[in-house]
Amino acid sequence: MKFPLSLLLTILSLTCFSSLAATDKQIENQQVLPEFSAKYTVLHKSDPIGSATRELSYQANGSVNYHYKTHIEWLIFSQTRSETSILTIDNNKVSPQHYIYTREGTGSDKRYEWRYDAAKGKAKDIERKREHQVDFSNNLQDKLSYHLQHRLNLIINAQQTRYIYPVINTSGSIKDYIYQYDGEEELILPYGLIKTIRLKREVKEKDRITFAWFAPELDYLLVKLYQTKAGAEQFEAQLSSLEIEGKIVKK
Repeated sequence: MKFPLSLLLTILSLTCFSSLAATDKQIENQQVLPEFSAKYTVLHKSDPIGSATRELSYQANGSVNYHYKTHIEWLIFSQTRSETSILTIDNNKVSPQHYIYTREGTGSDKRYEWRYDAAKGKAKDIERKREHQVDFSNNLQDKLSYHLQHRLNLIINAQQTRYIYPVINTSGSIKDYIYQYDGEEELILPYGLIKTIRLKREVKEKDRITFAWFAPELDYLLVKLYQTKAGAEQFEAQLSSLEIEGKIVKK
C-alpha cells in the first residue's frame, strides 16, 4: 500500500513536532530554578579562613549540574573539597544520577564516585567497583542533591516544621537527614541585609548541630550555615555575592 507524499510529510511533521514538544516540556519541567552561582565567605570564630561556591547549571540533555566547592586555609591547614551531583528534576522531585566527591590538601586525599539507576534500583560505587541494591521509592538522595530537594520543598511549602531526607552515604548506607524549623531571623551578611528562616539539624551520635538560614526573597537560597561540634564552633559560611543567569544580584 502506497501513501501519498503529502500524507507522509504531514505524519513526519506531526511526529517531529510531538518530539520537540516533549523535549520542550522536559526542559520546562527541569528548569524550575534559574541557573545561579552563589559565593560564600567561610569563617572560624568570625575570622575569614576560606571561600565556598554553590552553582546550578543545565546541560544540553536537560539534566542538572549541581556543584558545591570549598577552599579553606587556616594556620597550617589547607584543604579543597568539591561535590558534584548530576540529577534530573521532574515535578519538583529531584532524582540523582551521578555523584562525585573529592578532597585534597592537608590530610589524606579522598575521592568518591557513584552512579544511580532508580529504574533498576541500583547504586554503583565506581571507585570500589561495588553495586548496591537500593530502594529509590522514597525519593532517595545523594549527599548533595538533597540540598536542592530541600530548597524546592521550601519553595513549595515553607510552613512545614520538619523535613526528612533519606540520603545514601559514600559507604552505601542510607540515613535520614532531618531538619527542624527553628525560627525567623534578619541577617546582616556580606551580601547585605536579608530576612531568613532558620532550620536546625542535630546529629546526636556525633554531638554535632548545624543551623541553616534560607532567604524567601531569593527563592529560599541557602545564605548562611553555622556548625558546632561538642559545643565548639566548627565553621560558618555567609553569602557574599550572587549571580542569577549570569547577572549579579545586589541588595
